[in-house]
Amino acid sequence: MKVEIDSAALADAVAWTTRVIDARPAQPILAGIRLEAADGALQLSAFNYEISARHHIEAGIDEPGGALVFGKLLADITKSLPAATTHLETTDTTMLITSGKSSFTLQLMPLSEYPDLPPIPTRLGQVDAPTFVQAVSQASVAVSREENRPVLTGIRIQFNGDAVVMTSTDRFRLSRTSFTWTPVDHDLAATTLVRGSLLRDMARSLDEHENVNINFDTENPTLLGFENAGRQSTSQLIDGEFPAIDRLFASTYPIEAVVNRQALIDAIKRVSLVAERNAPIRMECTAKELTLSAGSVDESQAKESLELDMDGDDITVAFNPAYLIEGLSAITEPFVRMKMTTAVKPVEFNGQQEADSDESMDYRYLLVPMRYNG
Repeated sequence: MKVEIDSAALADAVAWTTRVIDARPAQPILAGIRLEAADGALQLSAFNYEISARHHIEAGIDEPGGALVFGKLLADITKSLPAATTHLETTDTTMLITSGKSSFTLQLMPLSEYPDLPPIPTRLGQVDAPTFVQAVSQASVAVSREENRPVLTGIRIQFNGDAVVMTSTDRFRLSRTSFTWTPVDHDLAATTLVRGSLLRDMARSLDEHENVNINFDTENPTLLGFENAGRQSTSQLIDGEFPAIDRLFASTYPIEAVVNRQALIDAIKRVSLVAERNAPIRMECTAKELTLSAGSVDESQAKESLELDMDGDDITVAFNPAYLIEGLSAITEPFVRMKMTTAVKPVEFNGQQEADSDESMDYRYLLVPMRYNG
């Protein structure tokens, strides 16, 4: 293999591809990144049996061929190369990397021992990248960190025609976002469950100027694939049944209150400074005022009031402040509507553009209140 390539493009491609390589791979061979030069392009790929990454960039190919080298080392080298053209050349046992006056010699790994990457599934449809990135950010709010319950570490994605719904839950809260996209088949109906951390990582690396193609084989539902700006990823699906959570949303809410979202977040952060670890903050809602408080009589205390527009009876609810801030921060509108039934049943949070407008149902955050003294 003999290749001439732009240094910056190479560094970016290697960094993106090697992100799937584990710090401690299950097998030593999985520490490698595979390079294949042919037809005016350099193909890069990496795999860890759960996720795969493929990238291709334009290159001058003097001699086609393939090689396998340690991925993390190649990433460290390429990001430090001078801003010049990089040359890659392999022998039977080594790869020579030269750029300007810098040169590196890497030992090759046995290419024949590298596992075959899974095929990219059939394309389901596409969506613009900013919409997808926001949806993943919102849906992942309630992803659980409990590795002993894999289904709770995932985001369920439901495809129904031109509508996509993403949902996560950790049993204490529920985060759901929906958006429209362009499906290949408008009669599409499919459901997948993919690890939330992988989906977040993939979304962070998208080129937001390009659409995202989502791939899934409904006949062989084991992988979910993504394509964006020449980059392709696949993720193994989680095997398990997602909890039946639709019943948690109340059909009607007798108490509804609207408050400025950022003012509420700022107040929660201030009041929670005195709250002990895992202690709740209290929210006392009346017709015109929301009073936040934390602490107890024999400890530090804090209290703050905000303007509130509420319909329904007065109510006091208590929440984990971190969970409350995370859910409110995922709302993009300037106002938030809190919808309540009782002090112990889940509260739904929705964004809205104006203080007196209808709430948006594109993002729904459900949070279970905590018990509190007094």
